[in-house]
Amino acid sequence: MALISQTSSSYFSRSIGFCSSSFYSTTARKTQILLLDNNAGHKRGLKSVIVAASPITEDDVVSTKPLTKEDLVGHLASGCKPKEKWRIGLEHERFGFELETLRPIQYEQIAELLNWIAERFKWDKVMEGNNIIGLKQGGQSISLEPGGQFELSGSPLETLHQVCAEVDSQLNQVKAVTEEMGIGFLEIGGQPKWRLKDIPMMPKQRCVIIRNYMPKVGSLGLDLMFRTCTVQVNLDFSSEADMRRKLRASLALQPIATALFANSPFTEGKPNGFLSRRSHIYTDTDKDRTGMLPFAFDDSFGFEQYVDYALDVPMYCVYRKQKYIDCNGMTFRDFIAGKLRCLPGELPTLNDWDNHLGTLYPEVRLKRYLEMRGADGGPWRSFCALPAFWVGLLYDEVSLQNVLDMIADWTPEERQMLRNKVPKTGLKTPFRDGLLKHVAEDVVKFAKDGLERRGFKESGFLNEVMEVVRTGVTPAEKLLELYNGKWKQQIDPVFEELLF
Repeated sequence: MALISQTSSSYFSRSIGFCSSSFYSTTARKTQILLLDNNAGHKRGLKSVIVAASPITEDDVVSTKPLTKEDLVGHLASGCKPKEKWRIGLEHERFGFELETLRPIQYEQIAELLNWIAERFKWDKVMEGNNIIGLKQGGQSISLEPGGQFELSGSPLETLHQVCAEVDSQLNQVKAVTEEMGIGFLEIGGQPKWRLKDIPMMPKQRCVIIRNYMPKVGSLGLDLMFRTCTVQVNLDFSSEADMRRKLRASLALQPIATALFANSPFTEGKPNGFLSRRSHIYTDTDKDRTGMLPFAFDDSFGFEQYVDYALDVPMYCVYRKQKYIDCNGMTFRDFIAGKLRCLPGELPTLNDWDNHLGTLYPEVRLKRYLEMRGADGGPWRSFCALPAFWVGLLYDEVSLQNVLDMIADWTPEERQMLRNKVPKTGLKTPFRDGLLKHVAEDVVKFAKDGLERRGFKESGFLNEVMEVVRTGVTPAEKLLELYNGKWKQQIDPVFEELLF
């Protein structure tokens, strides 16, 4: 899902996760592989398909010329696009489970599912060694999170109607196969029932490195890897000044998005005390790479300041010779100086830089586009509401300025307070003389007005969010009401309630 250039066809191919590439190999090779019949599993013969042989950095593009900080700044700046070329990217994750037992699906089931989708709907397979780890079709991709969470990433599209039509197509293809396999998908932000030890780990080299590092820097990193799902929207900017305005607006309002889409109130079969535990988990995952980026509100902030931040966030790994090399604790600043202990004397490429940027997890992430990262995963009807919310606010100049005027006197302490409290109290979080709900009412109106000014008849996609704001009841609170009432404090009904 990299919004990498104006001509790129793989604009949003991958960026949420821990074990997946920022973008797939550009030198994918053709391989003869044996395909299975969808229904009988019999050999059908050989077909030529495209298999991404290796992610991120190919062996034949290792740099011999040192990158400078100016190169890294210019790389971010290369994402600037005129307004007519702004696009919308959507990614959405869900938990796979066995319909009969409700247990998480194993890698072998996931591999079968991916193979069936690839053959039936003509997707290209993405391999790591002998293991299928994803699919790719044009600008779309399907990839796996560490615990087998299934992520679908869309193409860069101009309107919300196009985005939602693509989501429909993706989900219908997946559902056509899962129904035959006895598999369902749970559309929720946090695993509601199973313990960490019950979650399978995907056979991906990078996952092992990150899994071993996470407990060293926080108590909840493994939960983030294995027991959360999100929906993410990716949007463009036209200039450094436009990036700055959109980043500040979206950072300040990210807690409102977290509240509106809060949908992770259960852990190991019981209420966990949060409306969005997924959001809370980030507060004790890795302080070096998470947070509200207070420096983005400094007068001097721009691409260079974000590069300075990213240069000093510890790296996870580097990909060389078809292997991930553990570089934990070392920085990209070391790398550009040729002083990486795990690869002494070797210099990075811009692909290495993109990969590193994808391992930072602030509330809004800057690459050559902006990623809105505050929302829990949820049911289909909310997928299109999230991009509608952010597009209405950030792609309309009047709405964007209204937001900036609103947040102009918010202090760093207030922004951090909202970040800390919203995962528990949602729209009922006290803010100044009222509740966050009252701020959200104004913000959603800004979004609706912005969509109407775009002229694509998109404001209907905000209906789900408008209902949440009207009632003040978040998706998580609806689930808790069902748990304490109709479900009689049993967790299993959530698998039927939020089944895809």
